Amino acid sequence: DLDLEEVTRVRMREPKIRWESEFERAEIIKISGEQKKSLAVQSLQPSAFSLKILSEEEEIFKALKTGLRDYVEKNGFSRVCLGLSGGIDSSFVALVATDALGSDRVTGVFMPSRYTSRESREDVYELVKNLGIELIEISIDEIFEEYLRRLADTFKGLPEDTTEENIQSRIRGNILMALSNKFSWLVITTGNKSEMAVGYATLYGDMAGGFAVIKDVYKTQVYTVAKWASRDRIPERIFKKPPSAELRPGQTDQDTLPPYEILDEILKRHIEKCMSEEEIVEQGFDRDTVRKVLRMVKKAEFKRRQSPPGIKISPVSLGKDWRFPITNRFGE
Repeated sequence: DLDLEEVTRVRMREPKIRWESEFERAEIIKISGEQKKSLAVQSLQPSAFSLKILSEEEEIFKALKTGLRDYVEKNGFSRVCLGLSGGIDSSFVALVATDALGSDRVTGVFMPSRYTSRESREDVYELVKNLGIELIEISIDEIFEEYLRRLADTFKGLPEDTTEENIQSRIRGNILMALSNKFSWLVITTGNKSEMAVGYATLYGDMAGGFAVIKDVYKTQVYTVAKWASRDRIPERIFKKPPSAELRPGQTDQDTLPPYEILDEILKRHIEKCMSEEEIVEQGFDRDTVRKVLRMVKKAEFKRRQSPPGIKISPVSLGKDWRFPITNRFGE
């Protein structure tokens, strides 16, 4: 038996679940700022004190830089490497790494396949030039073809599906880990919180690595923070083209997921505000979409348990803040 009133009281004392309105939050920041200014006038010379309230974008970007720099330095890594696809996530992580560590300590690895577009190739090369980082290009096409040939008899009569897509992702993960082993580099992954929440990631593929820089940053946040931090270093086309894993012809993320603007709002309510399906629907979201998203969140827990550590920037990160059983019978 649960004393629901007591549970509510405990939860209200828990910072990760206590939520203020945007107005209340703004007032808290305003008062805090005025108090600091007042104290500064009393105890410090004006020339020795400056106060700056950071924007959300700047705060997130500085947190990511600090988190990555500390992890690399304190664990004795000389260099990081990451897969570059020409998409916003890998481009943004490369930008964070460059600003955190310096361009001489970052290596981008471009691993094109038969499905990689000309635009993606051009964007990768422009990004690398703008950031001044090292680039290694290793095609996966021949390796992928060998996989298909070796599996042809076993898969005979079966249509292609996500199996073949995941093979490509795992080849890339294998190459990155080989570079890590050979040169003692830290592989940093490029998956965001939206993808990790719904399982739009490949185990031992794009999830392979030692540190997940943006695992607590929603996809929509990636766009806004990257735009703020870019200073024309991330090619403009990357911000405009539809997100795609490029694992089959004409693929886009929205073939599988709701638009990120909708997906992220549902995820924030479920993960950070502990809202149920019914509560989210009451806020104006389509029931079928909400049900689909929440089902994906439940099914992906086993993947999240196997993801690398990363930087926490939100009230509830998908790590130590998130308690969810892998096996359960409370489904519908």
